[in-house]
Amino acid sequence: MCGLSFSGKSTLARGLAEELDAHLVSLDAINHERGLRGGEGIPLDEWATTNGIAHERAGALLAARREVVVDDTGSPRFIRNEWRETAKRADMPLLIVWVQIDPDLQRERVRANRADGHRDDVTDAVLTDHAAHFEPPTEDERPILVDVRETTDPVRIRAIAAAIRAA
Repeated sequence: MCGLSFSGKSTLARGLAEELDAHLVSLDAINHERGLRGGEGIPLDEWATTNGIAHERAGALLAARREVVVDDTGSPRFIRNEWRETAKRADMPLLIVWVQIDPDLQRERVRANRADGHRDDVTDAVLTDHAAHFEPPTEDERPILVDVRETTDPVRIRAIAAAIRAA
């Protein structure tokens, strides 16, 4: 997965994992297991540890010929390149699913979340830093583009899963 916070990556990742009968590896869930809250900012060394755990889990599943959906922001590009190498070691393909969100809608979703507390908050500083350093996938990565409004659409989820199966 690739995209900014509140774009619907986690929702789509769960839907794709179910549709593909794949395992879901969520970096947010790993951070939670470790007692860390990404929305408040996490030191780079802690992110590196979480990332290493995610690669170990996904690598073992891929080596067992299981499909994996990785729920993370997928930015910067070197993160996607690391996932590409993990998939390559298992002789499995890597596909980038880029969930795109308009900044105004992102702010609206953040405000709504702060009002209802549906998920952990992400501070304004973390959101601003992430947006400033976000490296979107490039054409050579051949991302599957998904609009934020499609992340809960069962028809679109099935179509994305079909594109993944065909790759």
